[in-house]
Amino acid sequence: MSRSKLREIIIRYLKFAVSTLAGTAADMLVLWLCSHYLLKGHYWGEYLLSPFISFECAVLVNFSIAYFSVWKDRISAHTFRSFLRHYAGYNLSCTGSFLLKMGVLLLIERFSGGWDVLICNILALCFSGILNFALNETVVFREKK
Repeated sequence: MSRSKLREIIIRYLKFAVSTLAGTAADMLVLWLCSHYLLKGHYWGEYLLSPFISFECAVLVNFSIAYFSVWKDRISAHTFRSFLRHYAGYNLSCTGSFLLKMGVLLLIERFSGGWDVLICNILALCFSGILNFALNETVVFREKK
């Protein structure tokens, strides 16, 4: 791999990492609104539906930044069809990364002797974040030949 290609990947990864902060903010805001106001008082609403809605909002925010900024040079035509097609792949990659994160989080907790869930989550996010970036780089927004 050439130096310029490696530099391009590192810059793209850093943009991706920063963009996830916007998704995290959207996730937390929507989760708070849903669980404290819209679906308050219902276990299924607060603990299942609210996190699902907030996750999907975060995915949409992250995808929009990825589509229009991080990987914009790999989109040949910015059409509604292109947006939806890429969004479907992005959503699948995020879902897969989320499932990996949960698995790693539970493994770390199990083998650490009971570390705090926030520490386990941060470590698990490192694994899932790298996987999510790799899937986006090589599948969702792959370079056309």
